[in-house]
Parts: sequence; structure tokens; C-alpha cells
Amino acid sequence: MAEVLVLAELNPAGDGVRKTTLEALTAARALGEPSAVVLGAPGTAASVRNQLAEYGAATVYVAEAPEVDEYLVAPKAEVLAQLVQEKSPAAVVIPSSPEGKEIAGRLAIKTNSGFLTDVTEIAADGTATQVAFAGATIVHSKVTTGTPIYTLRGNSVTPEPAPAAGTEQPVAVSLSDQAKQVRVVERVVEQKSTRPELTEAAIVVSGGRGVASAENFSIIEALADSLGAAVGASRAAVDSGFYPHTFQVGQTGKTVSPQLYIAVGISGAIQHRAGMQTSKTIVAINKDPEAPIFELADFGVVGDLNTVVPAATEQITARKG
Repeated sequence: MAEVLVLAELNPAGDGVRKTTLEALTAARALGEPSAVVLGAPGTAASVRNQLAEYGAATVYVAEAPEVDEYLVAPKAEVLAQLVQEKSPAAVVIPSSPEGKEIAGRLAIKTNSGFLTDVTEIAADGTATQVAFAGATIVHSKVTTGTPIYTLRGNSVTPEPAPAAGTEQPVAVSLSDQAKQVRVVERVVEQKSTRPELTEAAIVVSGGRGVASAENFSIIEALADSLGAAVGASRAAVDSGFYPHTFQVGQTGKTVSPQLYIAVGISGAIQHRAGMQTSKTIVAINKDPEAPIFELADFGVVGDLNTVVPAATEQITARKG
């Protein structure tokens, strides 16, 4: 069976791999036998090898060296390119994070290969599905040059365990001077919230312009906490300064696909819908009965969010008790 390289995306805190990596391993199985690639400082792979094996990595290529971690993405792209030339894989699948996209672009140039970004599905024949124009158009594309490279959009694939050997294989790291042009001088890990990670949460409660103020976002947070959910925000809410940009859901923000998505005070502009329309169940709360979000919602509540949301939070908390 053909080998497919999957770049492992690690949690910043060093406590395992991100869900996006497990999604990429699952998607890669359509093309062949996945092998994970771990790039980082010495000791990085030890804590993630078993998890990678659980989700289908037959081989775990370990490229560990201080230089990989001390510089920006260029060393990672260079090592991955060397591995592609050595192993001649059927394809390379990379999580579609900002760093992943840059690595994929650099890798494509280094290996003279075509690459497709933000794909949502990969077929056995290598055809990739992409969603364009905020979900209005579905595109099917295929790489015809070199080794196909894909960046997989988060929450597009449900991770499924498929235990494999996970045989560790060291990779010698030899970097050019060009790959060491920009050094990382400091890293600051954001304090982890007690709430779930937005892109990985099973339940998301998002607030929009209708919340009216940053202070009023406390009612969104209270509802989220009663459900054990993550908090999101529309672009309008973020642009108005109601909530930080890192929590933006939408075409220019994060893509989420939870079991339950609750949109509060969000009109439902196409930009926002592009980031949450694959949610399994969508509940909308809006005082405007003509709001576009109701066209997408499974359940809708027409009413003042300042009354509806606290009442819902109270009922949920009471039932939990």
C-alpha cells in the first residue's frame, strides 16, 4: 500500500497532538497507509507516538533537533522536503493551520509539486473537495504535478481510531543556512481557558452584534459555561470590540463543526455561515424574524436575547442540579 505522509501538528503546551492531526491521519487513509512526521525539539515525539499510532500511523518519522524549534517554519519545510524526496510518498497531508499552509506552500516549491489548500475531503483517486465563496460553490480538484500536497480544513473529517504499529524511525536533520534566517526569540503560551478549545468543542455558543457590548458578552459566557461549551463571536462582534479576534467564527476566522451551535444575536451573514454551517444542530436566537440565520437553523427563537439567554441558562443550570 502506498505511503502517505501526515505532518503532526502539536499542542503548544506540549501535551499531545491537536485534533487536526487526527483528522489528517483519518483523511489520509483514503490515499494509502499514513505515516506521521514529527518535527520539533529533542524529546518531542515521545509523548505523541502512541496517539499517532492509535489513529493509523504505521510509521512515525521523528526529526528532532534544536534548530527545528529555534527558527520559523523554513526548517520544517526543508526537512519535510528531504523526506518527500527520500520516501516518494503517494501524497502529503498537512493540517490547514496558518503554519501548515506556509509549510505546504514552501514544500510545493521545493518539490515542484502541486498543492490544494483548505480541502474538506480527499477521495481515493486523489480528487479533493474544496468549499469556495463562503460555501456557495463546491470545487473538485486534483494535483497533476509532482507529489500531491493537501492542507486539510479543520473539523471537515471526524477522527476515527485505526490502530497501527507506529514504528519510530529517526530522520537526520541537516539544514541549510537559508533555512536559518529567522530565529524565534520568545514564545508566549496563552493561559489555557477552562472552556473547550473553540475548533474542537462539541458545543459552541456564539454572540454577534446583537449582544450590544463587551460587558453583555457575560450572558453568552454564562450560557456556554452551563453547557460546558466554547464561546465564539461573529466578525461584527469582534470588529465592534465586544470579544477578542481569536474567538471569531467565520470565513476570516475559525471554522467550527460542533454537535450543537447556538447563534445569539447573529444575523447570519454568509461570511459567518461559512465558518459554522456544517454544525450538526444549529439553534438561533434573534429578535428579527427575518434574520438570514433562521434559514440555516434547525431551531429558532424569536425574542430579546437579554431575556431568552439568561432564562435558558437558568433552566439548564437547574436541570443539571
